[in-house]
Amino acid sequence: MSVLPSSQMMHQLLSGQCADPFSILGMHNTSKGLVVRALLPDATSVQVLDRKTMRKVAELERIDERGFFSGLLPRRKAPFDYLLRVEWNDHQQIIEDPYRFGPLLGEIDNWLLTEGKHLRPYERLGAHPTHLADISGVSFAVWAPNAHRVSVVGEFNFWDGRRHPMRIRQESGIWELFIPGVHAGHLYKFELIDANGKTVLKADPYAFEAQMRPDTASLITQLPPKVPTDEKRSAANQLNAPISIYEVHLGSWRRHSDNNFWLSYREMAEQLVPYVKEMGFTHLELLPINEHPFDGSWGYQPLGMYAPTRRFGTPEDFRYFMDKAHEAGINVLLDWVPGHFPSDIWGLAEFDGTDLYEYSDPREGYHQDWNTLIYNYSRYEVRNFLAGNALYWMERYGIDGLRVDAVASMIHRDYSRKEGEWLPNCFGGNHNLEAIDFLRYTNKTIGEQRPGAVTMAEESTDFPGVTLPPDANGLGFHYKWNMGWMHDTLDYMKLDPVHRKYHHNLMTFGLLYAWSENFVLALSHDEVVHGKRSMIDKMPGDAWQKFANLRAYYGFMWAHPGKKLLFMGCEFAQGREWNFETSLDWHLLEGEDNWHNGVQRLVRDLNHCYRDYPALHRWDCDSRGFSWRVVDDHENSVFAFVRRDEVGNEVLVVSNFTPVPRSYYRIGVEYAGHYSEILNTDSFYYHGSNSGNLGGIDTQPVGSHGCEHSIELTVPPLATLYLQLTPPLQEELIDAETR
Repeated sequence: MSVLPSSQMMHQLLSGQCADPFSILGMHNTSKGLVVRALLPDATSVQVLDRKTMRKVAELERIDERGFFSGLLPRRKAPFDYLLRVEWNDHQQIIEDPYRFGPLLGEIDNWLLTEGKHLRPYERLGAHPTHLADISGVSFAVWAPNAHRVSVVGEFNFWDGRRHPMRIRQESGIWELFIPGVHAGHLYKFELIDANGKTVLKADPYAFEAQMRPDTASLITQLPPKVPTDEKRSAANQLNAPISIYEVHLGSWRRHSDNNFWLSYREMAEQLVPYVKEMGFTHLELLPINEHPFDGSWGYQPLGMYAPTRRFGTPEDFRYFMDKAHEAGINVLLDWVPGHFPSDIWGLAEFDGTDLYEYSDPREGYHQDWNTLIYNYSRYEVRNFLAGNALYWMERYGIDGLRVDAVASMIHRDYSRKEGEWLPNCFGGNHNLEAIDFLRYTNKTIGEQRPGAVTMAEESTDFPGVTLPPDANGLGFHYKWNMGWMHDTLDYMKLDPVHRKYHHNLMTFGLLYAWSENFVLALSHDEVVHGKRSMIDKMPGDAWQKFANLRAYYGFMWAHPGKKLLFMGCEFAQGREWNFETSLDWHLLEGEDNWHNGVQRLVRDLNHCYRDYPALHRWDCDSRGFSWRVVDDHENSVFAFVRRDEVGNEVLVVSNFTPVPRSYYRIGVEYAGHYSEILNTDSFYYHGSNSGNLGGIDTQPVGSHGCEHSIELTVPPLATLYLQLTPPLQEELIDAETR
């Protein structure tokens, strides 16, 4: 090898188009001896120093005015550790040469990343502060197999793509480089000459921190430490546990009153967490907090999949929020979006000049509803990127579960598409087989690597086996949102009570399939935006009837089989639709005690009832935990059913969805004795009419509804009652659960 590279290689290097800088730069053995070459634009002179002695070994000759230096090292035959002393126009600097370090990725990592089987790709890809040979710096790696050249650019090199071109690992298409002296806090991007010869700047797909919009650079940040699993948090996710979820958009739960600015993660820790605990919710679900460019997407168009949004603070601040939630005994769920991503040029779109992360054909790769791109689930590296991300949030921040957005759009190729607008799979069907495999793989990985954590599917179709294990040909989710129940029951509640008797089945139909999956009954953000009206505004009648209807409906929902979810603001009956740009209407709870305070107290008490009475939650996902008492009273719009636990304790639930009180209403019960009214949504405490049964009622030896005993109730208007035998069959068990 000659002392100088060929003129062609020199031209490529100096024009910023060299795909193999390590073949030119750094220390090399040549036929004439050891040579060191460096590309240092704007330098006036460069010397090679022996690291051990700090003595000058050679003066490098400036071969090209653009900053290319080269020189033989006299009396040196074996490679050695060296430094470069660089003279700039106004100062001198001793630096490490990035091109003296060998490959970064080991063979196993490289192979696993290529195969898409690396459980934690974020430990190798992205930017990682580290030490190599006791030298402090940052290791960079990015997947861009079709790029002609990739460089790290940032504030540490004047954003100049010539200064730090990377090495490509041909077997994987991953570019890598260790840059000494760079540290956490520095901004950076990747500059690519893409497959089309176009120079583009891209944010790091694996960045752990990112700038807030409209800025788009990535920030070098340490990989967050692992959060250990916790038995109590794991137990709180199980099928037999009470799960009541408070869904929150952090940007609009509460804002600063003086400037309408967001609360920070730390302020949320001090305000939101105690509120959730006081209200009795067991879980807190966050709308997506991944970094995203457009506020109006509510986080559902993420680009920084590994970065908590800077809108509310740093990753350390988010970690503080998570710690406070866990200290309060609250599990945290994250809304996760592996179904689509925006087409911003600095993001994943056409990352290396090809459709790298997305499907190429718009019939597969473009969401018409959201103007976003769809991940190519058939690519191992893309699946690895997403599955690794799911595990990352659980392992590195302690997220207790993921609500997976828009699963129906992922698994159906014809989702929201007309004939001719979609491509069938290899068997001619409409299922996206690659997406299905991806979901199974991700859920299986979480089950193996993070036992106790859960995933919940927002799946709006009747796709079978959503909550079956992958080994049983299911998708492997732990829970599925019950969209059918939500639509049916809300359609019923919107009706004037006089018409409800004609639509009685809307409230009962859900029980025909209630145990086909493990369901979550969700009244989510989607139901209180875009002209759908607020929860209270959906209810018919005057103000009194609206609030009574809502209280009765919440009472029915909290007793119905299935876990519970309620979007913020619905717990105090906010009157207007949710607006992501402003705070919730907390002023509705100020001043004299009112209907809104009553709904808030009811939701709190419903949560505590649900948690304190095992019959209401132990068999949420088991048919043995439910039986009808009154299912066909269309004329009176009355429903009655029993919830029970594994030891036989029962809670009788009675709902009247008309404004007419039902006196002397007889309902059969299995056991004789006194039945205490443990909750009445018509109580004066909730600003109801205070009709009821004076706290309880005794059974009569009169057979009814297939039972030997019965009670004769006063069922208040537009109300739901909970009653339980006193004392319960297994008081000790109930006391233990309560504690």
